[in-house]
Amino acid sequence: MINEILTFRENIHSLQPPNYGSNLSLPEIFMKKSVLLASLLALAGLSSVASAADNNWFIRGDLGSGRIAVSGLGHDDATGGAVGVGYYFNPNFALEGQYTNFGDHHSVNVDAWGLGIVAKTNFNNQNQTGFFIDGRIGVDRLKASIGSGGSVSDTKGYFGVGAGYDFNPTYGMSVNYLYNDGGSGVKAELFSVGFEARF
Repeated sequence: MINEILTFRENIHSLQPPNYGSNLSLPEIFMKKSVLLASLLALAGLSSVASAADNNWFIRGDLGSGRIAVSGLGHDDATGGAVGVGYYFNPNFALEGQYTNFGDHHSVNVDAWGLGIVAKTNFNNQNQTGFFIDGRIGVDRLKASIGSGGSVSDTKGYFGVGAGYDFNPTYGMSVNYLYNDGGSGVKAELFSVGFEARF
């Protein structure tokens, strides 16, 4: 019996792992394959992040009608427009800086510099194309320049809404409404058509 046990032990020790082209042990081979698999998965993850990061920056331009309304005095309309630059953190939220000119109203030019956030949703969520709605809210510095007679400024909040169509993940158009509270019964509004490019 003892001889049989010794013979069995010798046979066990004589067993060799399959030849993998090296002198590595099975645990070492398993470890290397695990590291390789983890590296491939990490590269795939980085590729997905890089792909998702495309078209995060954007620039937009609006052109339309600016309106200045004064409580008790009615309102006046003039050609106005806006330019915005921002960054989408994901397809639904962005940070935006913008300049808005509400037009020249009887030698009084009203404009504003602002910073705010944009919320957007596409009805086609798979590739962010097709019809969409959006909204924006923030704070800006509204200034009224009175010819050569100086200017008055105030910091107030603004908000806006829009609806449009993204032709592809890079370009889209929209119709927009922007409202600024100028204080002291003064309101500044912009009704516009906009174009946005993402890169």
